[in-house]
Amino acid sequence: MSCKDKKEVALLPQDKTPKNILFIAVDDLRPELNFYGANHIQSPNLDKLANESLVFNRAYCNVPVCGASRASLLKGVRPTRHRFINYKTRADVDAPDAISLPNLLQQNGYTTISNGKIYHYNNDDSLAWHNNWFPKGNIRDYQLEKNIVENQGAGQANGGAVSHEMAQVHDTAYFDGKIAQKGIADLRELKQKKEPFFLALGFMKPHLPFNAPKKYWDLYDRNSIELPESYIQPKSTPRKAFHNFGELRQYNNVPKKGDITDALAKELIHGYYACVSYVDAQIGLVLDELKRLELEDDTIVILWGDHGWNLGDHKLWCKHVTFETALRTPLIIKVPGKTKGQKTDAITEYIDIYPTLTELVGIKAPETVEGKSFVPILNGKTSKKDWAVSKFKDAVTLIKGDLFYTEWTKDDGVAYERMLFDHKTDPLELENLAEKPDYQETVKVLAKELRENWGKDFLAKN
Repeated sequence: MSCKDKKEVALLPQDKTPKNILFIAVDDLRPELNFYGANHIQSPNLDKLANESLVFNRAYCNVPVCGASRASLLKGVRPTRHRFINYKTRADVDAPDAISLPNLLQQNGYTTISNGKIYHYNNDDSLAWHNNWFPKGNIRDYQLEKNIVENQGAGQANGGAVSHEMAQVHDTAYFDGKIAQKGIADLRELKQKKEPFFLALGFMKPHLPFNAPKKYWDLYDRNSIELPESYIQPKSTPRKAFHNFGELRQYNNVPKKGDITDALAKELIHGYYACVSYVDAQIGLVLDELKRLELEDDTIVILWGDHGWNLGDHKLWCKHVTFETALRTPLIIKVPGKTKGQKTDAITEYIDIYPTLTELVGIKAPETVEGKSFVPILNGKTSKKDWAVSKFKDAVTLIKGDLFYTEWTKDDGVAYERMLFDHKTDPLELENLAEKPDYQETVKVLAKELRENWGKDFLAKN
């Protein structure tokens, strides 16, 4: 069925009114948060939400790049060698016959609203939304005129990777403050309607550049920031596993090649922390309003980051690799009457989000959806699924228990490079085991399971 086909999809029988869904996406958010065992980023609102939610300790995106990850998640369809490739991915081009989650909900009586960055392109999957809004301004969200001029429009990023641009700028000067206020205004309107709603808020930070109001920078002491323990690129790891972090090098305070200085590395880490605290404050405003309007008891809240992010890990920055730092993501879901701060180690993929939400609100997921609902986990049961598959370009990774196995494959599926880490003994992924004699039988088994689980269309050209 085409996403433009308005044929109704039947509701499943249910005993209660469909619940609202507040769908919060955060760009480039790592699971480096207090409820994941870290204790150095101040994010009190996310911490509070986690204490009311089910927290997934082992959630993984299916592709570590924004446009492709979002399209895959919202369509419920796996990436392949030729589908959902990079940040320019459009869901309505790559998977035109798969009904997106918001489109399905709209067809079943939901008011659907997209604010901020949900898809990479604001006009992607346009028929799925009753209202689709993005704040005005230069895409890098600079406030200083010098930076705006140096930015040269949406395609350039010369203004600098890190900057607290003004001494005292209000939170609403930046996109995320505007997105929060638009979300709050929408909640007030939706409160007056009888229809259930799917309100999607796509927050931009902590995406580069790390510009946030000065008060959030002031929460952290640069002198106490340390480089990650994994600030190394071991010789046993294939060189193809690393990249030149070109996304970061667009900025005029970052050298075009080679390692960056330790001072700049710490400034980037500082800026990342500040941006997480900034977006945390904006999300807190929305959640406070949800409570004030007495909507929270009838609203599912799900929060996710579109992929992980390297913050100096393996001397890398940004995403675009298949190390765990780029694949593992924050994922928390608050379901009224079900969640209260539980945590699960069940391996979960982002394509599992779509069928979970539809099951929770009593709508049958389309046959195109490839994920597996994690509602049984919400009900306290043990998940039978112990694997996930992620890919980026030629690299495709099977996550199976504590093992992270990656193959770089050709169009015919034949591997030309391998990488294997055992997180029981090597959680930082510093020793590639794939070529060691003692692991050849393990590699053979994992290679077979990878092909069994990467999806029936993985090698298809269309």
